[in-house]
Amino acid sequence: MAEQQQAHVLVIDDDDRIRSLLKTYLRRHGYRVTAAADAARVRRLMQTMRFDLAIVDIMMPGEDGISLTGFLRRTSAMPVLLLTALGEPQDRIKGLRAGADDYLPKPFEPEELLLRIGAILRRRETGAPDDAVRGFGPWRFCPHSGELRNANGLQPLSGNEARLLALLAQQPGQAVSRDDLARLTGVSTRSVDVQIARLRRKIEDDPRHPLYLQTVRGTGYRLLAQLVDTAQAPS
Repeated sequence: MAEQQQAHVLVIDDDDRIRSLLKTYLRRHGYRVTAAADAARVRRLMQTMRFDLAIVDIMMPGEDGISLTGFLRRTSAMPVLLLTALGEPQDRIKGLRAGADDYLPKPFEPEELLLRIGAILRRRETGAPDDAVRGFGPWRFCPHSGELRNANGLQPLSGNEARLLALLAQQPGQAVSRDDLARLTGVSTRSVDVQIARLRRKIEDDPRHPLYLQTVRGTGYRLLAQLVDTAQAPS
């Protein structure tokens, strides 16, 4: 299937055996697979690689899967499928509240995992693809990776800045309320205003009179952007 041939899956589990089994099984079914044993490794991988879906084990030493899911949700638009031996409803609710797209208790049948991955990826195909580049002025932004570039190269963004810009870029030209932005990024409305101000200082020639990241009075904010051909994006 097309989604299998294209998708790059990130498997995160501290169990060497499970990582190995999932890598072998998913590759056999056409997926590209990268594996990590802990959240620290994931954070490093996210700086240089792009993924279409993450499979995250909740019970990991150090930073657990719930916290990692929150990080992934704030910094990228890729879907997250949680795996865990914890089967209680409150555990599933915690995972979903952190931003997971689906939840599969251990032990599980590999075929069910495969079907859930396929279903998630098909749902993500609706509308503009997550890796479609949005352009505004000299800037090119990819909501999926959170990368913002111009002719001078990559502009560093914090996790919250990248997540906020991704939410606005996925609805270019449309006003998004401050409350919705706060809810979807997991911060306060005041923090949304602070992040917007920081973004304007990075992307606007005159932050006090923004051309791209505009305030919609009484509602929230909008990003005046458009889909662009990837070949046009500065490298």
